This record gives sequence, C-alpha cells and structure tokens, in this order.
Amino acid sequence: MKLFGFGRNVYVSGFVSFFMDISSEMIYPLVPLFLANSLGVSKSAIGLIEGIAESTASILKVFSGYLSDRIGNRKWLMVAGYGLSTLTRPIVALATTWHHVFAFRFFDRFGKGIRAAPRDALIAESTEKEFLGRAFSFHRSMDTMGAVIGPALAFLLLGIFSNDYRKVFWFSIIPGAIAVLLIIFFIRETKKPTAEHSEKPKLTLKHFDWRFKFFVLIATIFAIGNSSDVFLILRAEQKGIPAIMIPVVYLFFNLVYSISAIPAGIAADRFGKKRVILTGFVLFAILYYGFAVASDATAIWILFGLYGLFMGLTEGIQKAFLASIIPQEFKATAFGVYNTIVGIAMFPASLIGGWLWDHVSPSATFYLGAITASLSAGLFIVFIAMVSRAER
Repeated sequence: MKLFGFGRNVYVSGFVSFFMDISSEMIYPLVPLFLANSLGVSKSAIGLIEGIAESTASILKVFSGYLSDRIGNRKWLMVAGYGLSTLTRPIVALATTWHHVFAFRFFDRFGKGIRAAPRDALIAESTEKEFLGRAFSFHRSMDTMGAVIGPALAFLLLGIFSNDYRKVFWFSIIPGAIAVLLIIFFIRETKKPTAEHSEKPKLTLKHFDWRFKFFVLIATIFAIGNSSDVFLILRAEQKGIPAIMIPVVYLFFNLVYSISAIPAGIAADRFGKKRVILTGFVLFAILYYGFAVASDATAIWILFGLYGLFMGLTEGIQKAFLASIIPQEFKATAFGVYNTIVGIAMFPASLIGGWLWDHVSPSATFYLGAITASLSAGLFIVFIAMVSRAER
C-alpha cells in the first residue's frame, strides 16, 4: 500500500535519515569550534579537512551507485554506509590533534559515500513519478528535522557537561545505532538482480542525454563557490554569536529547512521543478552576499533562516528533477555520477574558501559563492529555454 504515492521504504528511509542526522548534527556544528578553539587549527587547515572529507564521500558515491545497480542491491549498501559513519564517533570523542578529527571526518564521509546513491535510488524506485518531488522533499524534511533535534541536544548537553565537546560526541552514537537497526529490520529491497543477458551498468555517461550532462555542469559551477557550512558557523561566531549559542543558530537553520522542504516539493510537483530550482540559485546568491557584508549577530540569524529556505527549495528538488530525466535501470549510477562530480568540486570550494578567509578576508569567501551562484542561475535559465525548445 502506498500513502501519498510513497512506498514504505520512503517513510523508513526518512526515519533512518532523521536519526542519523540527530547523530551527525550533534557533532557537526561543534567540530569547527573544537578545531579552532580547542586545538588551535587555522581556517585554511579547516577548509582542507572539510574539502578532503566531502570529496571522499563524493568520489565513493559514483562507485557505490554503480555497484548498487550492478549487484541489484540497495539495502545492505545502506547498512554498510550508515554503520561505518556510526562507528567513527569514538575517533572524534578521543581526538587530541587535528589529525584525529581529520580521520573522523574522512571515515564518516566515507560511510556517506557508500550509502547515498543506493538510498536515493531506493526512494525513486518506491515512488510514483508524479510524486517524486514530494517524496524526496519528505526525505529531506525528515533528515533536516533530525538536524534540528541534533543541535538542540548538543546545546542541552553542552549546558549539562559545562561545554565538554567530547561527552556530546559520545552521546551521538545512540541515534546513529538506531538508524542502522531501522534499515536492517524495516527496509525492503527494491532492485532486482539484473538478467543474465541484459545490459550491465557501466561507469560511463553514454546512458544519459544532454539534459543530465548540462545540469551536472551547472551544479558543479555552483558547488565551486559553495564552501563548507563550517565557514558559516565561523562567521556567526566572528559576528558576535557566543559558542554555546552556535548549535541554536544551526538548529534554527535546520528548522526552516525542514519546514520549507515539503511545501517546496509540493510546489515543484505542481508548478515545475525547474522554477523552484532557479529560485533557489537566486536566493543563494543573495544570502551569500549577505554573509559577506553582515555586520552584526541579528543579520546572521536572518541569513541562517534564508539559508534554510534555500536548502528546502533545492536539495530534494534537484534529486527529484534528476530522477525524472535519467533511465530507470541506471538510477543509482546516475545519482552516484551526479553526487561525485558535484562533490569533487567541494574540495577546491572549501580549500579556496579557507585560503580566502586567511589571506584576503572572511567576506571574500562569501563573495565567491555569490558570484558562482549568479552564474549558475544564468546558465540554468539557458537550460530551461533549451529544454522547452526540445519539448516542442
């Protein structure tokens, strides 16, 4: 039975991401503060750590997507990915140098790289085509609701443990373990083993038409200026928000993200995914410019709210749009290729962002993002015109 066009896997995957993001977001907003304040790490080094970590996840996504299509399995690759991320928590809890934090981020993102493409393919295969926008937005909403609760728990635990980051890191293991158990006991496999004489998935772009390739190009250009969120957190602290309030700011961002995701998905299904994605690109350019010129804590709170709205408008909708233009038999491979190419661009994005912060100015990091987002919006307008012409 499907409710609102969703299969059971969509709902369970939503709760898996809900609990995993509680675990992740208990840690993530504290890591840059832990590195900068407790371990004395420079912004350039923080950018390097984040760039390598995110790129590692992205490189793996194409291989996990290919492997998932090749062997006909989604569920157990998800178990492996979520399980590995959960098992990395003790590394950061015991860290005494930035190298330990780097190892934690590397293996945590390694796990994300394994699970992301099979999970996205599972959601697409469990949903009617006309409901893809709201299905992916539901998943992002649940994921982000976990990201609301995670910082809230971190804020609560920091108060209880007198700003002891390490104890918060230890507690993050519990929701991660719940996520893994949900997959094992409640997810049902969707991908059937490929017939002996049918075409096997290959790591090639020949399966995909010009729409997929053009959209990946646009998203890659956008990603070059979309440096890690750790720089938003560091900017918030720089503009006067106390360290103990950083999880609350991040909670606010994720709350707006979660609340806006499902309405954005419904709007995308009704009015067109391309319009919603374009709105997101324009909004990002505006808010990153805002981060560049922000002068006080009040502006930072407003900008984090707008950033949450941007994420609600784009994160799930972009995946839903991709699901509508890629062949059924290569869905995991396509999601893997997309995530890998776009994610690799995050390495120079975070590295450049950290270098600009240290050697030019903190504002320069955000000016770059505003420029690349504006360029992406312009190219996406061209993309929309080309698609409209081809469909006539």
